[in-house]
Amino acid sequence: MFSNLTGKYDKLNAHLTIFPGAGGDDAKDWADMLFNMYLKYAQKRNWKVIETGDRSLEIKGDYAYGNLKKEMGVHRLVRISPFSAKKLRHTSFALVEIIPVFEAVELKNLNIPPEDFRVEFTRSSGPGGQNVNKRETAVRVVHIPTGLACESQAERGQGQNREKAMNLLKAKLLHMMQTAQMKEISELRTKVKPEWGSQIRSYVLHPYKQVVDHRTKLKLHNPEAVLEGDLDKFIDAELDFPMQENHPI
Repeated sequence: MFSNLTGKYDKLNAHLTIFPGAGGDDAKDWADMLFNMYLKYAQKRNWKVIETGDRSLEIKGDYAYGNLKKEMGVHRLVRISPFSAKKLRHTSFALVEIIPVFEAVELKNLNIPPEDFRVEFTRSSGPGGQNVNKRETAVRVVHIPTGLACESQAERGQGQNREKAMNLLKAKLLHMMQTAQMKEISELRTKVKPEWGSQIRSYVLHPYKQVVDHRTKLKLHNPEAVLEGDLDKFIDAELDFPMQENHPI
């Protein structure tokens, strides 16, 4: 399948983040389900995964970005809500963001003016030893002109998390610039929000069981297996599907 992975950044590692849509507990639960799905998929590929923040993973493996890049988009879930006392059917949405983990030299060449970003410190909520929830080691960096924000809480030290969060922010800005064919970071002046367009895939658990990709038209009737990380058929179909205009690099 590597023969289809000829993009400039396909060989690189990937950074994945899941954003829950509107809908309270159902949307957050769906985002968590997707996060676990991709975590298990990566583990089945024997890729190394590092949890970098809330519903965020750095995935290290051969052609990780190339395999995952077409997973970027809105994913839809239809099920009986576990949060509904009346057992009503509910539709939830979540956005999957996939960007390449750029080489250090590329990130070094991207300079963000100090007045264009702010750094916030919070208490880490993930693994990290005795300092967790006691010291403000987690770091969130916000790019003020666009509103893009990145966080890191994977490291024990504040300085290390700041560097990781800043590098992730640079990677997002660089990815955005290249997708929009912009040459200067100063061109990214408008508020940027995740692209909540039409869903790329639907996962139906009720009244029937089905997962359908709306681009390739592939349908599978084992959503439980798919949510356990069995994504190979969808990934392969996506890689065989013609690249769409304005699709991620």
